[in-house]
Amino acid sequence: MNDKTETLQDHIRNAKQGIQTSFNYLLDNYWNDVYLFQLKRTKDEYEAEEITIQTFSRAFDKIDTYKEEYAFKTWLIQISKNIHIDLQRKKKASIRSKTTSDTDKESLHAIADDTPTPEDRLITEQNLAQLLRFIKQLKPHYQEVINLRYFQELSYKEISDRLNEPMNNVKVKLLRAKKLLAEIITNFKSHTK
Repeated sequence: MNDKTETLQDHIRNAKQGIQTSFNYLLDNYWNDVYLFQLKRTKDEYEAEEITIQTFSRAFDKIDTYKEEYAFKTWLIQISKNIHIDLQRKKKASIRSKTTSDTDKESLHAIADDTPTPEDRLITEQNLAQLLRFIKQLKPHYQEVINLRYFQELSYKEISDRLNEPMNNVKVKLLRAKKLLAEIITNFKSHTK
């Protein structure tokens, strides 16, 4: 148990320094916790997934504010709760403006993503026709970010503008989409051997 805590703390420290593999580690290890928590609250898969994306986006953006005396999962769940409460308030007040604040714009660099991950390498090894079949197995909003990033070769900023979403949301969606796509490819390879 202590080894796992040290590993987690190492990843949190690395994430605070902007190291991409640590963001991936945190996303992979805590995605289901946050998603299932929100699924119980919202009883809607799409809404739970959107709130989970926003949770990681905000958590990665504010990773410097995380205090080690709290469990990381608890911190993420609290962020998730706050996002859900905010969304409920907005629904009730029927606020329809979707603008990004200046502070959000200033912190968009929080998740660096230049180095190829194992998922990137796995994806690029596929032939195009097969890759397109795999992509079609993803949910539509994941298909869209994959298409915009890898086929239309748009920057994060361009994707953010096109989808009218904060850039960190786009980055988290792409991380998640690549992870899911890599799982689909790996499962396919293991079943064809």
